[in-house]
Amino acid sequence: MGGSQLALWQAEFTRQQLAGNGIASELVIIKTKGDAMQYLSFDKIEGNGFFTKEIEEHLLSGDVDLAVHSMKDLPTTQPDGLVVGAVSYRENPSDWLIIRKEEVDATGLLKLKKNAIVGTSSARCKAQLLDARPDVQFKDLRGNGLPRPDKLRQGQYDAIILAAAGLIRLALDTSGLEIRQLNSKEFVPAPAQGVLAFQCRSDDFETRRILKKLHHPEVSACTNIERKVLRLAGGSCHLPLGVYCEQDELGNYHVWAAMADAWDAPLRRAQLSSGTSLNLAEKVLEKLTEGR
Repeated sequence: MGGSQLALWQAEFTRQQLAGNGIASELVIIKTKGDAMQYLSFDKIEGNGFFTKEIEEHLLSGDVDLAVHSMKDLPTTQPDGLVVGAVSYRENPSDWLIIRKEEVDATGLLKLKKNAIVGTSSARCKAQLLDARPDVQFKDLRGNGLPRPDKLRQGQYDAIILAAAGLIRLALDTSGLEIRQLNSKEFVPAPAQGVLAFQCRSDDFETRRILKKLHHPEVSACTNIERKVLRLAGGSCHLPLGVYCEQDELGNYHVWAAMADAWDAPLRRAQLSSGTSLNLAEKVLEKLTEGR
């Protein structure tokens, strides 16, 4: 696991899940490129997997047997010798817009004042927020030193956008702040947002057998579609792409997607429903790229 506060939560959650199945485990902290480069925004860190590469190297070398990742950080193509053996439950997949009380404009769309300074380092969030509020200004939001809601309280931003899952899992204090939960079907989250991925060596059949006990197949059915759209689009953390999939009680899939060529480029949207996952990701991407 990485060394961030959220990574520590994820690792402890995994340890408890294993313990609940009678499996003892030891936590190993591995610093990643993403942890070390907190002063850079995501779009300035080159390449895929900067939150996962070092951890995967330790897996392949046999130093550790199991890694847990935020699935949205995990590249869609696995390195040779590694496999995602299970996925977790899905925490609230939405993004939250958190606004300083002093900067709330009750008459403004999303309660943002005109020319509000919004903290985010996500090209996806920038593209979708600009589509609704072309007047907003952006300021990068990174770093683990100070909780991000505290940076907002200090007045470094008028508002910030954060994934609900991290806020909920870490129980971060948002008291005294205005929270707008953004509808996942309108402000579309990152593929697999809110889900953890459990990764191991492909030839480690004992660990793979254990991971079957932690697996949530109903979550995997949806994240497989979301991540396939991302893979087909050639995407990484740099791509302004949101994809969210739900499955109804009849087994039908419903997908919402939003994509732009750059964070400040026009946004395109797609919504498709299907009784099967077959070719669904391809159809979503085709709709997103119509008239490009």
